[in-house]
Amino acid sequence: MKKILKFIIILIIILVLALAIFTFFLKSQITGSSVQGSNDSYIYTKAICNESNYCADHEITYENNEVVKIEPITGAVVQFSENWTDPRQENQKQELC
Repeated sequence: MKKILKFIIILIIILVLALAIFTFFLKSQITGSSVQGSNDSYIYTKAICNESNYCADHEITYENNEVVKIEPITGAVVQFSENWTDPRQENQKQELC
């Protein structure tokens, strides 16, 4: 009976430690947080569409209110039908900022 009690206590301790470690790693890898840095440097995404309604998401990097880099996001594309119209206002379609 003492062996079973020791085994159960050790098992509970192992489970508590595993849960604590898992919780620590989960909190340290949360996505969706803002990009850290100065207010003059930031990154966001925008869908850029061409005249044939082929739209691709791009990651746009700004520094000091200027575009530094525009990179397409792999796999983030869609081809809309010919009669599709972009619901964004005209200035939202063209402007990057």
